[in-house]
Amino acid sequence: MIHARLAPLCGVTDYVFREICFEQGCEQAYTEMISAMGYLCAPGQRAVQELMIRGKNEKKLIVQLFGRDPDTVAEAAARMESLERYDGIDLNMGCPAHKIAPSGEGCGLMRMPENAEEMMRKTVRAVSLPVSIKIRLGWDTAHINAPEIAKRAQDAGIREITVHGRTREQQYSGEANWEEIARVAECVEIPVYGNGDIWDGETARTRSEAYGLAGVVIGRGAMGNPWIFREILDINQGRSPRPVTTEERFRMIEDHYTRMLAWKPAHIAVREMRKHIGWYLHGLRGASRARAEINRAETPEAVREILERIQVELS
Repeated sequence: MIHARLAPLCGVTDYVFREICFEQGCEQAYTEMISAMGYLCAPGQRAVQELMIRGKNEKKLIVQLFGRDPDTVAEAAARMESLERYDGIDLNMGCPAHKIAPSGEGCGLMRMPENAEEMMRKTVRAVSLPVSIKIRLGWDTAHINAPEIAKRAQDAGIREITVHGRTREQQYSGEANWEEIARVAECVEIPVYGNGDIWDGETARTRSEAYGLAGVVIGRGAMGNPWIFREILDINQGRSPRPVTTEERFRMIEDHYTRMLAWKPAHIAVREMRKHIGWYLHGLRGASRARAEINRAETPEAVREILERIQVELS
């Protein structure tokens, strides 16, 4: 049995995309990461509120927080719990972004194990919801300390750990090191989920089983391919994975577009859907030309005209 979850991806995994993934068989998802300090200082800010939306069709949703001050993160977690909207709290200790990690947030916490442990302990004490963490292997290859962080997490009362198989220094380059993820799983008794380079259902199965993990968390592999969760569902139910047809791709684009337009003003939906459409079209004949045209289109009508023409050309 493969347990598969959707990873939090900034600017990608909003509630619309999460609902689509749930409909395809995703078991659990996370909000895009939310600044604990930002939430406490401006809880009503539109940008913050959008990140906090839980869709009606989201089965199991975990809110992910980031920050560097243990008291601030713990307080934000307690307030999130009081909303009675989420099924758990996840602490981001793996974000490698230049605006996040160097300041001691995200993966920067892995360079401060004592502070990270204090944050975990205070958050666990502040809420009754299960608390999990997401980490990387370490800051760089000279400082692989994921096993140490995992042991501290277990001692602090953390329920689950997701490990991305790269260091902060790697960002998203190279290949994820699943042997190192397995080392983390071997040193703790709580569930460990692996993350990194899961591009299809069969890879999810082999890596989950071969490395003794509780399951996988899929990030970039779901971009433009929410059907990866359908593949995993098929494998779990003993069926051969159903191939994704060209017609399905275009139906999904239209469905995704319609949902975004129902949520956001047209000019914003048009802009935000450009990347998703590019991912959905990846691998199809004429995809590069189509992406270029769509990136210049300014209205939903113009985008739909382009898509209709492309679909006819491919039929």
